[in-house]
Amino acid sequence: MTAPVRTPGGYSEPEMHDALRRLCTAAHLNPSGATLLRGQTNAVVLLPVESVVLKIARKGTPAHRVGQTVALVKWLALNNIPTVALHPVPQPVVAEPYVGSVYTYLPQPVEQVPTASLAGPLRSLHHLGYPPVSLPQLDAVTAIHHSLSSAPTLAPTDHRFLSKRIEQLADEVRDLPYSLPPTVLHGDPQHGNALYDDADVVLSDWDSAVVGPREWDLVTVEIHVRRFGHGIISYTDFAEKYGCDVRAWAGYQVLSDLRELRMITTNARKSAREPDKMAELARRIDGLRQQDHTRLWNIM
Repeated sequence: MTAPVRTPGGYSEPEMHDALRRLCTAAHLNPSGATLLRGQTNAVVLLPVESVVLKIARKGTPAHRVGQTVALVKWLALNNIPTVALHPVPQPVVAEPYVGSVYTYLPQPVEQVPTASLAGPLRSLHHLGYPPVSLPQLDAVTAIHHSLSSAPTLAPTDHRFLSKRIEQLADEVRDLPYSLPPTVLHGDPQHGNALYDDADVVLSDWDSAVVGPREWDLVTVEIHVRRFGHGIISYTDFAEKYGCDVRAWAGYQVLSDLRELRMITTNARKSAREPDKMAELARRIDGLRQQDHTRLWNIM
């Protein structure tokens, strides 16, 4: 199995091979030719013989959390929300201590899904209402504190700076005047979590799904456009098709700052064992110190 990331899903290479073998056995899937597609959060593995993707949950993820995601995706599919389809095997797949889920493989062109194409699926999701699935409430402040406590490789000065910043933002976000009604959120809607299904665009990677204000999803799209060089016009097109430009909302800057801090601290936690990524992390933190909202970020 090829492995472009040294610790996919938090697993060592022997653990990854063991997880792949045991989960494939449990799901009656053929692991021959397995290739790692993504690995920083979960280990996302293509099984070419089966034409499916096996998502091995990050080390330590409880089975019930994967079960929530599986139940959510089933509900979304029943309600015609554009989502990547689950493969028809009993899920979640459990082979202690490993947990996985299995999805239809959708081959992708080189070009990513354009920003404006996220608008339709996201709008449909946001207007669907609450799911019959127990999802956590959005709590970015607690998540950031957790990431900071799990990022021992951060420089002490950076850790102090980020800790002070979250304390400031926690006070500001408490009084945000949200203008859109809360609903189920994708949690991380962006170009890398959208796929072509023939001519249609579907959303994928529902592990961050929560209940909360729609502005969180909208500001996430805007940040990815601004920070990863997709061009400001592409966000304007997205906002027009969605029907709301989050940049015009009074709470935009505070929520944007909070979302960027969440992204940075999450990467600090996940990259603790990958020193080659720490330079990019330092660049991003320096940008926060400089209050530089236009500095481009490199993909980690």
